[in-house]
Order: sequence, then C-alpha cells, then structure tokens
Amino acid sequence: MSPSIPKELNYDYDFIIVGSGFGGSVSAYRLSQKGYKVLVIESGKRWKSTDFPKTNWSVRKYLWMPKLGFYGIQRINLLNDFLLVSGSGVGGGSLVYACTLYVPSTKVLNSPLYSQMGGEKALLPYYDVAKHMLGVTENPQLWEPDQILLETAKTFGKGDTFRRTPVGIYFGNKKDPKDPFFGGDGPDRDPCNFCGGCMVGCRHNAKNTLDKNYLFLAEKLGAVILPETKVTSLIPLNEKGVPDPEASGEFGYELETNSTTGWFGYPKRKFRSNQVVLSAGVMGTVGLLLKMQQENKMIRLSNKLGDTVRTNSETVLPVTVSESKGIDYSRGIAITSSVHPDENTHIEPVRYSKGSDVFGILASVMIDGGGKFPRPLKFFWTMLRHPIYFLKAHNPVGFAKNSIILLVMQTVDNSVRLVRKRRFIWPFQRTITSALSTGEPTPTYIPIANAFARKLAEIVGGIPRSSFNDTLLNAPVTGHIMGGCIVADSPERGVIDMENKVFGYENLRVCDASMLTVNLGVNPSLTITALSERAMSFVPTKDKTAIQYLSFETKKGFDKILGTFPKKSQVKKSTSVRKRVS
Repeated sequence: MSPSIPKELNYDYDFIIVGSGFGGSVSAYRLSQKGYKVLVIESGKRWKSTDFPKTNWSVRKYLWMPKLGFYGIQRINLLNDFLLVSGSGVGGGSLVYACTLYVPSTKVLNSPLYSQMGGEKALLPYYDVAKHMLGVTENPQLWEPDQILLETAKTFGKGDTFRRTPVGIYFGNKKDPKDPFFGGDGPDRDPCNFCGGCMVGCRHNAKNTLDKNYLFLAEKLGAVILPETKVTSLIPLNEKGVPDPEASGEFGYELETNSTTGWFGYPKRKFRSNQVVLSAGVMGTVGLLLKMQQENKMIRLSNKLGDTVRTNSETVLPVTVSESKGIDYSRGIAITSSVHPDENTHIEPVRYSKGSDVFGILASVMIDGGGKFPRPLKFFWTMLRHPIYFLKAHNPVGFAKNSIILLVMQTVDNSVRLVRKRRFIWPFQRTITSALSTGEPTPTYIPIANAFARKLAEIVGGIPRSSFNDTLLNAPVTGHIMGGCIVADSPERGVIDMENKVFGYENLRVCDASMLTVNLGVNPSLTITALSERAMSFVPTKDKTAIQYLSFETKKGFDKILGTFPKKSQVKKSTSVRKRVS
C-alpha cells in the first residue's frame, strides 16, 4: 500500500480480482502468497464434480442464460462477426474448456511485442511454471478420430505434423487417489475414464480445473471467493475516499455488484479495494471498461480499448457418419491430437460425451464463401439441389457419437473491434458486439478448413458440416476470443503496459485473454496462465518480506523464476496522465 494513502481510508480488501478464470486464479494464488487480503468475484456458480450435467441436453445446468433461469457453465454470445462460446463458474473457462495446453510457436513468442518482454527465452520459464500448476501431460491414448485425422493430413502431405495433445488431465492410478501434483497440498484426485465429457463438465474429478489447483491453494491461504456476483461499476477513489472519475486509482477503487442469480439483481453490494485485477475474460473485462468509459466514470482509459480483438482466426466444422455404421467417436478426452495442413493452420479433433448433442442443433450444410452469390443464397440453393444432404446436415440426433468435430485455428493477422451499443436482438440496454477494425477482418470462411473437412468426410464416408451462424450470418464459432485490452509500450498502441498495468491508472491490472495481442494458432489457456504468472511476479509483497512458497514450488525451482523478493519493475512510470477526450 502506498504510504501517501490517508489512514482514514478503509478498504474491504487489499486486492479484488474480477473473474476466476486462468488469469484470475493465478492472481488470487500469487497475491495470497504475498500476504494480501484477496477477494475473487465470480459471476457464475461454484460447482462440485458430481453437480455437472450428464449431457448438455440438461440445458438448465449446462447453459449460462440467467434471464431464462439457466445457471450452467457454458456461455453463448452471438456478436456481429462470430458466435462465442466461453465458460462460467468458479474456475471460469477451465470448467468447460477442452483441457488442451499448447505452448505457441517460436514465431509467435518472438513476434515484435513478445520480443519486448524478452521473447521466447524470457517467457518459457513462466510456461514451465504454468504447465506444472495445470498438470500438463501428453494424451496417453489415441482413438479412431486421431487415425483418421492423420490419414487426412497425409493426403495434404502433412502427416509429419501429427502429434498428441498436451492436456491438463489426471491419468493416474486408481489405487492412489491422493494429491498427485502439489506434494499433498492439493486436493485428492481420481483418474480419467475417457468418457469424452470434458466440455460438459468433468463428473469424475479427473480434469485439472482451476478449483483443483490455483484457486484451491489460494483459498488455503485465505483468499475469499464470492460466486454468483457480477461487478457492474468500477470507479477510482480520490484522497477523501469518494468515487471520482478524475481520480487516478492512487487511493483505490469502489466496485458495485449485483447478484446474478437473485431476484432483480439483489443483493446489491459495494466493495472498496486498494488494488484491482480484471480477469473476467474479454467480454467481461472489456465490457466493464467500455461501460465505465462510456459513462465517463473512467476518463483516463486509452482510446485503444476494445480494439484488436481476435478469434484465433477460428472455425468449427463437424464431419458426421451415419448411425448405421455403429461407430462411437465420443470416447476419449475432448481433444486428443492435432495436425498442421499448412504453415498457418492448426486442426484438432474435438469430441463431446455420448448423448451430448445440443450443439448439433446449430449444425448445417457446408457452404464455401467467395464467388458472385452470397452464402445465404447458396444455402437455399443447396437445400433445393441436395435435399437429402440438407436434411442429414441438420439432424442433431447422435451428433456427439457420430461426429468428428474439427476445431480450426490460424496464426494469420486479422481482428475486429468490440463496441457497446443497443442491438436489434436486445434494444432495451447497451450490450457488447463486434465491429470492423482498422486491420484485416476476421475471416468468415477458411478455404483450407473446408477442404480438409471434405477430404476427411470422403475418407470416413460421412458428410461435412458447418453451422447456421456460419453459413447464414457469416459468424463462425470461436471459443478463443482474445484482445481488446492489449499489451503495448504506450497508450496510443494499447491499454496495458508490459507488466499488465492499465495506462492512465494506478493499482489496476488486466490478466486474462484480453491482454493477448496476436492470434496464437493454439488453444490460449496456457499462454494466459503463463503471462499472468509473469504479471504477478512484479507485484511487491505486502510486508516487504520473502514470498512464502510451498515445498513443491521450491523443489521445482519456481522461486528462481518468480523471484524470492519482488522483481524490479521493467516499466518506466509515466510522468503525465493521458485523459480521454469525452
């Protein structure tokens, strides 16, 4: 705490962390280790393994749609340019993600911005810490979709790019259920049974969700987690302890919250904190800051807020075989392998557990982009020319069991901008949607992806599919939205500095996917974790004493990576405060 803060200013917490996903969980644990009083605010519910739905047809327990009374783990947001799926609950996206934890390529880690952080050599140690904390191991078993993926890749001359996925799942011994990761300081675990239900919520205590590592350890150190609560306002305090849009955050912040599950948002509460970490994911973090900027409650934010938002240049394409073949593609873990059909494209086979067919409702015919005619017109032309294919492509029954779902990601440079406005689908209040940015737009169709899916369908004797939102709205599916509060060397180029501090403010940081600046081409969870570890390494301890590491951390040498005492800041403090022109 700064010595200039008046004694009469009383804070409820030293740090309030908004969101409990990968960045928020890292922050909660590392700040608790450094002696701070920490509160984590999460809009979703707290879950036990046995509470998750058996299939995603249990929509009240699977989907997060509070206005409809659905309080599950899967959020769905339709924006102008893409359909976003993301997580909700204590543990954030880890509850519903596919457990896949890749380190990005050398090309990405040595890109211009990451080079300013030291590049691959400086960043890889943080990835090593993150991999241990998340229990990363190689998928031990391949299944039929993996063999088919490899066979398809060979037809593109890329069979040598096939590899098993690195995943955060416990595959251990049933006879020894004790904590296998943290030297007895973590929770007891049970091994994976390869049911394919990772993205419906692991009911078998095998998936390394954040409530089983970072959050578990943070709570042991005294961190408090407040679920079913949404932050609706964030305003800096002045020296008198009064919320003041002109203030810089030197004297902390006031946060207002609503209940996400109570009637009319009650109970509504206020909290005061010396420092704040925003980790609510792109939609949560950027959405809150855009609201505060628009309402002139945080007037110092960079005009780059909401810009350079990326989707990993992503799309999802199922290939489905007939029920009569008697095949079950649902066995295994969520993602088991991957290939690179070209230098920019990464493809993984995804699965849901048998009976979890709800996303089959969105499945549709595959329609290429480009040409003289718009895709919606091609859609209806396909319906007339190929009615049997059309009917098969829209049948959701058996979707999980009979489909190889291809997740396609790219490293190409494209982006959109997030804006806050009234939309025709919900004109009663301003909501977040996407708009064109200054760079290349997010692709609505990826030729190599469609070609790969068609070839795979030919090999298995199935049909290639896309989705309604893709073919009719030019809005492909993504589970990996990034950016909007990007790291930069100045507020003219981004929203946060190289230590994740928000430009124009003190005591305010961002640690989630909104900090990422480029399309990674791989699942981003490990990168969010690693860069959040790096960001927290610059926060000083509360009492200026050494950080209290657990025994497993010193054995692994984490203290040498994260530091025994706080690291020296790498960012020069700005001598002027840049205000936004209202």
